[in-house]
Amino acid sequence: MTALNADRNTPTRKSDLLERPAAAAKRYYAGALLALDANGRLVPGATATTLKGVGRCEGFVDNAAGADDAVTVKVRRGSFRWNNSTAGDAITAADIGADCYIVDDQTVAKTNGTNTRSVAGKIMDVDAQGVWVRSGL
Repeated sequence: MTALNADRNTPTRKSDLLERPAAAAKRYYAGALLALDANGRLVPGATATTLKGVGRCEGFVDNAAGADDAVTVKVRRGSFRWNNSTAGDAITAADIGADCYIVDDQTVAKTNGTNTRSVAGKIMDVDAQGVWVRSGL
């Protein structure tokens, strides 16, 4: 392709709410931290090295008895408050601006757990109730 030499009608779409295929044998709870697996399917957040944190599940979906791609799941990208990890992996205000890591579908940690966790997103704030994380690709 060559560079433009005239105006172009470039399509756009809203990207804060996505709908993606579900992975097999999973239940998705509203409010859960979701991630993309290596095949581009949504999965609940879990300790794994091949995930990409995407955002918050927008409604319960039961694919526990289903195959890959049998249903879709809505996920919202943005900033959400997740539970803070404990002990040496707890996130503090000094960590604002750094990446945080997925522990499970509601918890994030300061470290990658010796290379066992995937990035959830960027730490935006920390308060008494948890950690505000900007997620999404």
